[in-house]
Amino acid sequence: MRVLLNPLFMATIRLLDKEFTVYIPAENIQARVQSIADRMNAELKNEDVVFIGILNGAFMFASDLLRKINFSAQVSFVKLTSYRGTSSSGEVKRLIGINEVLKDKTVVIIEDIIDTGNTIESIINQLRGFRPRQIYVATLLMKPEIFTRSIRLDYVGFEIPKDFVVGYGLDYQGYGRNLRGIYKMIE
Repeated sequence: MRVLLNPLFMATIRLLDKEFTVYIPAENIQARVQSIADRMNAELKNEDVVFIGILNGAFMFASDLLRKINFSAQVSFVKLTSYRGTSSSGEVKRLIGINEVLKDKTVVIIEDIIDTGNTIESIINQLRGFRPRQIYVATLLMKPEIFTRSIRLDYVGFEIPKDFVVGYGLDYQGYGRNLRGIYKMIE
């Protein structure tokens, strides 16, 4: 099934069998990304930093964030999956690994959304084996209602309810990642 979208701005959209309404407009996202970048520029400028983006969902957040970073850093990506349809499967699979040397470096994980915390806990545990100096977590979205882990989240863009959302890298069965804003599913 083909989905036709105007990714600039729409109040409601349809992706496959679901309808979504605008939740966080693109300009609000960009303002928050700038705010996170400003903090990182102040706090991490003297560190040897490796940014690690979690694919596929964090690609837009990572891209926008990294263009606003004004210190020298390395960038890499890993691909993990824990979603099926509109809810987390609870299983985390490592699909693409790390090739960079992380020993004694500051690692900043860039994630699109953190809900239960299963995925971020898994990647942190894997990264600890590379013996970095420290690990920070940056996420655009966080769902505190369903977050079940005791992991420190250092840079959080927006806290949102447990609604299912798409856009700005987040998808529903592969669709909607190209939307500039974030949309929540209409029940």
